Amino acid sequence: MKTNTSSRLSLLLVLGSACATLTLNSGCLAVAAGAGAGATVAYVRGDLDTTLNAGYERSVRAVDAAVNQLQFAKVSENKDALQAIIIARNAADKKIELRLDKLADDATKLKIRVGTFGDDVLQVTILEKIKANL
Repeated sequence: MKTNTSSRLSLLLVLGSACATLTLNSGCLAVAAGAGAGATVAYVRGDLDTTLNAGYERSVRAVDAAVNQLQFAKVSENKDALQAIIIARNAADKKIELRLDKLADDATKLKIRVGTFGDDVLQVTILEKIKANL
C-alpha cells in the first residue's frame, strides 16, 4: 500500500510540475502563419518577429509610413546602413519599438514590440499596415 501511495504522489508531482511549466511558458513562444505573402510570423517573448520580402531601405520607408498613418508619435529613430530602430508611442502612451535588420538585398528582418510584454493584436495591426506600404 505504501508503494501505491508513493507512486501516486510521484505522479501528482510530475503532473503538477508539467502544468506549472506549461502555464509559465505559455506566452513565451507562439508561431502562426502570416497573412498575405505566406511569411511566417513568430511571437517570441512578446516580440513579433518576421521577415519582409523587401529591401532594407524600402522596408524602413514602409515602417515610417505605417507610423504616420497610424498617427503614432515618433520618439526616436536610429538608423545606419544595416539596422534601424524606431521608437514611437500610441495614444495610450504604450511604447512601440520597431527594429529592422538588413538580411539581403530583398529581405529585411522586422521585430515589433508593444509595451513591456507585447500586444499581439496591435503588433499584427502594425505589421499589416507595414505590408500594405511595401
